[in-house]
Amino acid sequence: MTSQGVRLCSLLLREHFGEVVEKVGTHLLRGGAQNLRTIIHETGISLDLVKKSLCVLVQHGACVFSSGRKGPGSPTEYRTSCDWILRILRYPRYIYTAKTLYGDTGELIIEELLQRGHLTMSSTVKTVADRLTQNMEEGCCMDYNEVSSAFAKLVETHFLQRCPSMVGPGTTATAPVSIAVPTAESFPDCYKVPHITLVGRGKRQLCGEDGEDQRNTKKAKTDSQVSVSYTFNTFSGICWQVNFERFHLHFRDQAIISAVANKLDQTSSEIVRTMLRMSEVTTSPTAAYTKPLSANEIFRSLPTSYNIPRPILDQYLTLLVDDPMEFVGKSGESGGGMYVVNLHRALANLARATLESVVQERFGSRSARIFRLLLRKRHLEQKQVEDFAMIPAKEAKDMLYTLLSENLVQLQEIPKTPDFAPSRTFYLYTVNQLPTARMLLQNCYKTVGNLIERRLFESKESKRLLEKSQRIEAILASLQASGAEPEQLTEVEEMITATEKQQLEALRLHINKLDSAENQVDESIFLIESYVTSTASTS
Repeated sequence: MTSQGVRLCSLLLREHFGEVVEKVGTHLLRGGAQNLRTIIHETGISLDLVKKSLCVLVQHGACVFSSGRKGPGSPTEYRTSCDWILRILRYPRYIYTAKTLYGDTGELIIEELLQRGHLTMSSTVKTVADRLTQNMEEGCCMDYNEVSSAFAKLVETHFLQRCPSMVGPGTTATAPVSIAVPTAESFPDCYKVPHITLVGRGKRQLCGEDGEDQRNTKKAKTDSQVSVSYTFNTFSGICWQVNFERFHLHFRDQAIISAVANKLDQTSSEIVRTMLRMSEVTTSPTAAYTKPLSANEIFRSLPTSYNIPRPILDQYLTLLVDDPMEFVGKSGESGGGMYVVNLHRALANLARATLESVVQERFGSRSARIFRLLLRKRHLEQKQVEDFAMIPAKEAKDMLYTLLSENLVQLQEIPKTPDFAPSRTFYLYTVNQLPTARMLLQNCYKTVGNLIERRLFESKESKRLLEKSQRIEAILASLQASGAEPEQLTEVEEMITATEKQQLEALRLHINKLDSAENQVDESIFLIESYVTSTASTS
């Protein structure tokens, strides 16, 4: 946990949950596991607000609680982690991935669960069906069965999982147990969908104040029209949550596939995609390699649309094995040859490419050449750097010292004698990839934090204009729903001047650029975090 990580988490909590939750969450990040009394005393927040803040954090998987460290009967302690809170930064990417894989229905299911933290299947299906119906043509409704089917597919592919029970077997409500996110191995029914029958269709919401009152008065009637039938009583009240680790594995696989496509060609990437898909279930998330797959199995699993003959497949596999990137390795000769995807090596190469890209953008192509040379050769003297990189001595010296001052390059002294005399000492330049990646990760946290602060500042400066625009859009939507005349709509639209429209357009364009920059930096954060985690698990 670093200062930049805590700062970014604090900004994310403030933006999504408000200042009170931010204060409680930041206090837990800095102070570690603490009980309720300590949190109240050290933050100066009232008991009621601290309880509500902890409920919000627990609901969204950003906080866990467990029995006190002093043993049974000691006060319950709460703790949080930067990793759990930083998932908020990746919410748009989770939603977009669900939309890509499962369409609008999958997108709204993931979005609803991310907004609420966790929900029952019946509540999620009803809400998503209502939202889809709202955007459909008049007279069309979304059937609950279609949403239930999409929900079941998300669970089947492990993008959704059951929430663990807060009270374990044989425990009482006064003795809480840890609610850390479960895995399929530790929780057997984690991916078991209950046999339920949801009968009904999505309802359209009425616009305007009258519609709001009418909707509130008919809420009980609307809910009574939803029929939920559980095959087993033990399934009632089961809550579901997003399985972030499964999304991260998908992001990792997509990054590897994209790298292979850029380095070789599309056919090679499809072969790697097939290998990753075949080993999704059998390979541990922290494994350095996938399980070995025979060439015969890979051939049978390839998409028929590619129509790759077996001899061509063997040539592509040989090409992938011989490639310097070492994304694919050969582990045996049975079954036409046994092949694995080297996950750790792939992540290391992706992180290395990210580091090289950063050096090139900040210091130019010649500095990137030196940086790449040191990564490949490990240790070089200044004269060797000049010769291998083919850069004049003065320029090479300036570039090396610049990289050294930014901690991107390290200098190692190897004395010939114990007195460390400069004339009898070798000075070797080197790049330690892992510490450099960790440093770049902190810089990325700082960058995203700055982007969020800038976006919040821009929104605050134009708060009055944004509120006016939202009010006018709400009035227009209400008038359109009630079938107002075109003259009335034009009159309302003219309430905002041409100058204000230009200011709004410029503001939206600027905020969109900041959002896009956040997402791009987050891609680098994900690759570097994955590499650091993979290195820690394999060492």
